[in-house]
Amino acid sequence: MTSFRPAPAWLADAIFYQIYPQSFADSDGDGIGDFAGIAEHLDHLAWLGVNTVWLNPCFVSPFRDAGYDVADYLKVAPRYGTEDDLAKLVEQAGRRGIRVLLDLVAGHTSDQHPWFTASADDPADHRYIWTPEGRPEGFVASPGSRPGAYLPNFFAFQPALNFGYARRNPAEPWRQPVDAEGPRANREALRTVMDHWLGLGLSGFRVDMAASLVKDDPDKAETSAIWTELRHWLDRRHPEAVLLSEWGDPEVSVPAGFHTDFFLQFGGPSDGLALRSLWSNGSGTVNPDWDPLDCFFDADGRGSPRPFVEAWRQASTALGSSGFISLPTANHDFSRLNCGPRTAEQLPVAFVFQLTWPTLPAVYYGDEIGMRYVPDLPDTEGSVLGPRYNRAGSRTPMQWDEGPNAGFSTSGHPYLPIDPDPGRPTVAAQRADDTSLLHLVRRLVALRTSAPELGPDGSVEIVHDGYPFVHVRGGRYLVAVNPRRQETSCPLGDLRPGRPLEVRGVDAADGTLTAEAFGYGVFEMAP
Repeated sequence: MTSFRPAPAWLADAIFYQIYPQSFADSDGDGIGDFAGIAEHLDHLAWLGVNTVWLNPCFVSPFRDAGYDVADYLKVAPRYGTEDDLAKLVEQAGRRGIRVLLDLVAGHTSDQHPWFTASADDPADHRYIWTPEGRPEGFVASPGSRPGAYLPNFFAFQPALNFGYARRNPAEPWRQPVDAEGPRANREALRTVMDHWLGLGLSGFRVDMAASLVKDDPDKAETSAIWTELRHWLDRRHPEAVLLSEWGDPEVSVPAGFHTDFFLQFGGPSDGLALRSLWSNGSGTVNPDWDPLDCFFDADGRGSPRPFVEAWRQASTALGSSGFISLPTANHDFSRLNCGPRTAEQLPVAFVFQLTWPTLPAVYYGDEIGMRYVPDLPDTEGSVLGPRYNRAGSRTPMQWDEGPNAGFSTSGHPYLPIDPDPGRPTVAAQRADDTSLLHLVRRLVALRTSAPELGPDGSVEIVHDGYPFVHVRGGRYLVAVNPRRQETSCPLGDLRPGRPLEVRGVDAADGTLTAEAFGYGVFEMAP
């Protein structure tokens, strides 16, 4: 494993919170969230205990893919405000002990980026991957005077930046090596972009499609080498900054140079099974290529925690102390926890698990109040990828208070449900209710923050790996969760739970732990 500077000390205590900027808070009434709106709600995040915020892309963009089609890496999109507004947000967050990360789209740009429009008219430009003539499968016809076609990275309007090919092929003469002029220029551009925003006070980046840089790179060795090079540069120039990857395979991404990788709905040897085996109940955002499964956090109780635990154990053993794994509640591409048949009463048990497991927790905005995935919303800003892979339902406006549109204007928001649920949860209502999910999440975050044993470095001993799922953290805390609707129990042997810290419907007596439907318990162990 390549030797890097140790991760900044603050990262081990990170509680990530993902903000979709256009949907979080609208300060000027135009129907789109903005930097000033986020700044106005920093007290909510500080009260919740969040200390690290990740913003989805906020650069200049035509927004055909919600900002993941970047047209200028060094300017913020006017819909969100100005660079000064972002700087103010970062400064105000810092005063509350909150760091801010940006989303870096490293592998492609918009087809409206000046780099691409110039390249489309200049056969000598190698910043993108072009064929000199014809249109091979997967390529898109040139929109300019340049003959041939270009390779997209995702949508057709997202041309892949040229970081070279790991393998040459005489039948495809357009394949350039990773050290060619175009790939070298793009690696330098990544440093320029990161340097610019880190100089503004940002604390790092979540990198979109981080594994996509070098093409025909089956073991990702050449892509990893690029990130290794960038990590060494980052360690020298910005030692307190971090890189989080959208890779979904910590065993590859962290040795390559990332400080943290997420368990995702895709990626890794099991193609995202670790995350989906916990949360995915077959509704909401579903890829038709996924094999059907019964998730563990399902009321019918047909799932198992073992696929997740095995994937976590394998990855964490491989990583050792070199980096971290992050476990999200959801994200902008994947269903919220509150989705399909899952009900609000089932959400607390999921948060108890997520906030006590030895991964870095990532809360998707609105999940802390149980916002619901809204099905069947129309394709907006590239949100729908297929009949069932609809991402719009996880991108609706943050529900701050009562009213038909949760604080956003009555028109103009791209992800506004046509008929919002009048009984939907709101921050205002849950702040006023000490028994709410929001208050539970806040207490769990505070407990985790105060107890090193519950952090990523604390040990974990699994006591029972079914329903209920019971484990001991750091030899000090016993955690039990029962996501099913039936009461269940298991033997505890010699373990003696002591002081209850967060308990609903769980009792431990005479060597047996009994958990009611959707029950949970966090106990301090008896001495």
